[in-house]
This record gives sequence, C-alpha cells and structure tokens, in this order.
Amino acid sequence: MTTILTILGAIIGNKTIIATFAALVGGLGLYLAGGISRAKKEAAKQAGKDLAAAQDRLEMDREATVAERQAAGMTDAEARAEAAKWARH
Repeated sequence: MTTILTILGAIIGNKTIIATFAALVGGLGLYLAGGISRAKKEAAKQAGKDLAAAQDRLEMDREATVAERQAAGMTDAEARAEAAKWARH
C-alpha cells in the first residue's frame, strides 16, 4: 500500500506529468464538444429538409384542392381529361 502511495505522490509531484494529463483531458473535452456540435448541426440540417418537404406537400395539396374544385362542375369526359394531366405515366 505504501508503494502505491509513493508512486502516486511522485506522479502528483511531477509537474510535467500533471501538465500532460491536463492537456489530454482538455483535448478529450474539446473532441467531445465538437462531436456534440456536429450532431446539433446535422439535426438542424435535417429539420430544414423536413420543413422543405412539408412545404412541398402543402403546396401540392393546395394545387390538388384547386383542381378538385374545378373538376366538381365538369362532365365525366372533362374530368377524365383533367385527371390525365395529373396521372403518372
């Protein structure tokens, strides 16, 4: 037990070892902080993409609603002709 305490005391008393240890701990902290920052940036980027997709869907729904309102007063032949414009080929 006294040997361990002696070694520990020598390490704590050595300023070079303590400075090296502090630099390693600081570097590790910076690395982890950078990882968190990258994750936040990626989440913000994904949120932007999700918002753009939601806006696109809303615009397509609006266009479809306008077309449905127009089609309500059409004959069957007119409605088929209008639907052909929206159909996937």
